Amino acid sequence: MNTPPTVDAIGVIGSGAVGQAVATTLCTTALCRRLLITARTPQQAAALAADIDDMRQATGSPLRAHAGAVADLHTCQAVVIAVRTAFTNTHRSDVRMAGAAANAPVISQLAAAFHGYQGTVLIVTNPVDLMTRLFAEVSGCPRVFGIGSNLDSSRYRAALARHLRVPDAAVAGHVIGEHGDAAVLCASATTVNGQKVPLPLQQLRDELADRAGRISAGIGRTRSGPAGSVLSALRKTLAVQDGIEELSAAHEGGWLGIPLRFTRGCPVACLPALDAAEQRQLTAADTKLRTAYQALRSLPELKPLSKERAS
Repeated sequence: MNTPPTVDAIGVIGSGAVGQAVATTLCTTALCRRLLITARTPQQAAALAADIDDMRQATGSPLRAHAGAVADLHTCQAVVIAVRTAFTNTHRSDVRMAGAAANAPVISQLAAAFHGYQGTVLIVTNPVDLMTRLFAEVSGCPRVFGIGSNLDSSRYRAALARHLRVPDAAVAGHVIGEHGDAAVLCASATTVNGQKVPLPLQQLRDELADRAGRISAGIGRTRSGPAGSVLSALRKTLAVQDGIEELSAAHEGGWLGIPLRFTRGCPVACLPALDAAEQRQLTAADTKLRTAYQALRSLPELKPLSKERAS
């Protein structure tokens, strides 16, 4: 590894499948000098830090991993939140939404511990659009983004490239809205080698709808894809490189996945032109997420935190 790390410290909260994959990715890419890990128990955090240290020794990575408490993460330039509460998911549709009530109290508690934090927070916990808004509103942190639509967009571009037998880089296109059943394929603005081409829309929608389920059925959880999306988003949000990421963010009073153009770490929304059908789909996704969020904030478990934040 010849390129020195460009970021001092990144924190990861969660030692499950995604937290492990994120930590491994940060070690192998040497994006940061220090990795601070917090998990459900100190023993889990220490175990993951030790495992990453073994990787560091074997690969020559300059990254140093340490276990710590949530308060220690305030020294980090960015924090990745990949916690997941144990629950039984029985949903056949809106699968990601099933974790809303289970994960919201944990996200709220973490958010309350991050009051005053000025760094970047990336939320991976599903349903990511709701959890991102919840963390942002409870914490008051100015730079909170959700991972989801960027993974959908990567899958969309890769699926189209496979179908057309072209390099992935030849495809430009976005998936926006919800990271879930109300995702919007921006087909009318999609290009291949800079040109509009006929798209197998239903085939692409089916591929996006089924992919996460197939991965989970085979290996238990999606992990490497989300970790790759986290790395890509970290590079943009931390000003390592400029470019566009489709992230869950505040937009016209709601929170949903939109393309953000990052220049030296500063984001500006850059939605593509949508046709009438796509605009209706985006409006429907926005309405769905706003309605679900209002229902979430009415949960008894969240009301005390809401009052505390209001004071």
